[in-house]
Amino acid sequence: MRRTLSAAVAACCLSWSAWAGAASAPDEASSLLERLFEATWERELQEDPLAATYIGDTRYNDRWTDMSLPAIERRHGLDRQTLAALRAIPREGLAAAQQLDYDLFAREYEQRLAQYPFKPWLYAINHQGGIQTLHEVAELLPFQTTRDYEDWISRLRGVASLVDQHIELLRIAAREGRTQPRVIMERIPAQLAQQAVDSAAQSPFFAPFERFPDGISGTERARLTAAGKAAIEGAVLPAYRRLQQAFNEAYLPATRASVGIDGTPGGADYYRERIVFHTTVRDLDAERIHAIGLAEVARIRAEMLAIKQKVGFAGSLQEFFTHLRTDPRFYYADRKALLQGYIDITRRIDPNLPRVFRTLPRTPYGVRPIPDTSAPNTTTAYYQPPANDGSRPGFYYVNLFRPEVRPRYEMEVLSVHEAVPGHHLQIALAMEQASRPKFRRNAGYTAYVEGWALYSESLGEELGLYQDPYSKFGQLTYDMWRAVRLVVDTGMHAKGWSRQQAIDFFKDNAAKTEADIVNEIDRYISWPGQALAYKIGQLRILELRARAAQALGSRFDVRDFHDALLSTGAVPLDVLETHMQQWVSTTGAAR
Repeated sequence: MRRTLSAAVAACCLSWSAWAGAASAPDEASSLLERLFEATWERELQEDPLAATYIGDTRYNDRWTDMSLPAIERRHGLDRQTLAALRAIPREGLAAAQQLDYDLFAREYEQRLAQYPFKPWLYAINHQGGIQTLHEVAELLPFQTTRDYEDWISRLRGVASLVDQHIELLRIAAREGRTQPRVIMERIPAQLAQQAVDSAAQSPFFAPFERFPDGISGTERARLTAAGKAAIEGAVLPAYRRLQQAFNEAYLPATRASVGIDGTPGGADYYRERIVFHTTVRDLDAERIHAIGLAEVARIRAEMLAIKQKVGFAGSLQEFFTHLRTDPRFYYADRKALLQGYIDITRRIDPNLPRVFRTLPRTPYGVRPIPDTSAPNTTTAYYQPPANDGSRPGFYYVNLFRPEVRPRYEMEVLSVHEAVPGHHLQIALAMEQASRPKFRRNAGYTAYVEGWALYSESLGEELGLYQDPYSKFGQLTYDMWRAVRLVVDTGMHAKGWSRQQAIDFFKDNAAKTEADIVNEIDRYISWPGQALAYKIGQLRILELRARAAQALGSRFDVRDFHDALLSTGAVPLDVLETHMQQWVSTTGAAR
């Protein structure tokens, strides 16, 4: 969920030597750094209009991100220039807080340069999203003014060029052997069929024209609708028919039989880079992570057995899993009731947050269904951050596809993770830190962001949740889910495990439904290393809390601990550890 974007406005106007000369005076270092941060941010919004849309900046809503090879190469060159411009600013001339900003900015661009040789843009399409689900961008757009609709029409006209760029990337991926595995790409034709429809009115891109705000007149609605239909019929539908043909005839037959990224050129090295990128820990390798996962699986399994015994189930743990997956009392009968169930849980959590937090975000959040076009192939839920300027709230998206496979006993823990005090609380607080550079406020280090959300799951009892033993078992199921990830992700990408082997290991150790398990395993296949960050981050935060509680004794207050932990925004785990050690030392000395 990294929202630090991709390249720099003033930096593109000043050469590296100009920055170096300007930085020669130490008293200029602070202002030069701030100028570089701001210039880089602005230029990257121009380079990546989709990223601008995601953070709520509407200035570039009439265009798509250029995914042509020259544009990709240009952005890579800008990354190198930006890092050189930073290095020309004397770090020793900065205050401690700005030295941290400097270091994190450098780390961002060093990581971009490190991943570039592996050509990650060639793996961009997957069953959970990509060019085939492009219309879902409309979920983030305001559609309140005529300009909003005109911007969307401009984007519709630009779909043809963007799709053709992706077709070229698919052809290169097929030629170089840098494809996604066939087993997950076999999901894509059905998604493409939803785009290659017969008329504009059937296209998911047409949805914004089916609803207009009261402030747009009937005449304007008719004009905008006609223009939208023309753009879809003239640009969107022909483009997706070309994509459908290219995917089915050229890309899908070239996809690989293996599931691990180590089956691609340079894949083993790429996986090592992904481990460091997502966990932010430099001394963890696949073998060590695999072992941590196995140990966590064993620990959580013992807690599950205790719950099984508490509820009086006489069979084996596997039989208990089957009981939980199949007994109708654990499921809602329809989509509407399932959605209301999620809403009710969030309303119960919100009033209890002051028990464990002193500082809460001002930005609100809502609960929305995952769009039907992607729901069958995606996860149980996800979170969409708010706009930077507060114009759009955060949204907790829940999967209502097949309610009969969405267990009630998982809903509390899922809501804690995706909404509050998980993703929304942490990300909204970070965005509200107006004194920090924008790249810090929008940072998304996976180990911190997902580690925090997983740690938040352990706060359920303190928030009045998990009172039912089955709901507590749901929390253990989710903790087990993340422990299993350490085993199966490293298993498939570094140890030669098959997809079925990973599915079987998951089923043997967690009560999640088979539909969820298959979707999750396919997610790990298409997104190497990302799933490792959750448990690694959670374990580090739990360790930091235990250390702080031991060091401070009766002076430890979990509300102060959380405020200190969240005050940095998302940072790498080593930076977080240093910060919390300083907080413990300062807190102990002050009392």
